[in-house]
Amino acid sequence: MNLEQQHVVVVGGSSGIGLGVAKAALEQGASVTLVSRSHENLERAVAALGAPGRVRTQVADATREDDVRRLFGALPPVNHVVVTTVEAHYLPIRQMDFALARRVIDSKLMAAFHVARHARLQPGGSLTFTTGIASVRPSPNGSVIAAVNGGIESAVRAWALELAPVRVNVLSPGWIDTPIWDALAGDAKAQRFEQHARRLPVGRIGTTADVGHAAVFLMTNGFTTGDVLRVDGGHPLV
Repeated sequence: MNLEQQHVVVVGGSSGIGLGVAKAALEQGASVTLVSRSHENLERAVAALGAPGRVRTQVADATREDDVRRLFGALPPVNHVVVTTVEAHYLPIRQMDFALARRVIDSKLMAAFHVARHARLQPGGSLTFTTGIASVRPSPNGSVIAAVNGGIESAVRAWALELAPVRVNVLSPGWIDTPIWDALAGDAKAQRFEQHARRLPVGRIGTTADVGHAAVFLMTNGFTTGDVLRVDGGHPLV
């Protein structure tokens, strides 16, 4: 199966995993709408994708319900939505800045709730949300992102029943080489990636193409719903 004549919306699609999902969907014949808070980031993403005529953009903040409602009211018919938004902060519980924690929760968990509520999909459509390895292998200072990821995975099982026949799934990446690591690791990024790659059964860090391929599977496989597809190189095993 492919995505010919299908419209895919990628919320958080201007960089990183979202951009990888958009590229994979375009390769399968879809038209794509990229959604981001930043008009400038969207312009750069469109140039990087190089598919004029098949890429639209919409500026919206998924943490704001009114933005999400307006977004889906303005779009042409939608077949699939993939949500990749996150504002990641790692916070020790005993010194936690709860205002910052709420930004993490809003950027990912509440954004997922807004999309699940307001997305209107064509028959055979799907919703895919992204979580991550932290739901099963949290790191020190990572309780907020672990809780958010676990919360989305639980909510998706309920939404798969409530929103049926729309299919609702989770894509859970491991360590993926994206720009967010430049902020998280800085100059130590290459060293951390090398060390982690040696631990993984697959012997390498993931790419956005790996995640994009998995997202296409969830969009096109009509017998998969309420599930978590882990694309993590075997990280839970080590």
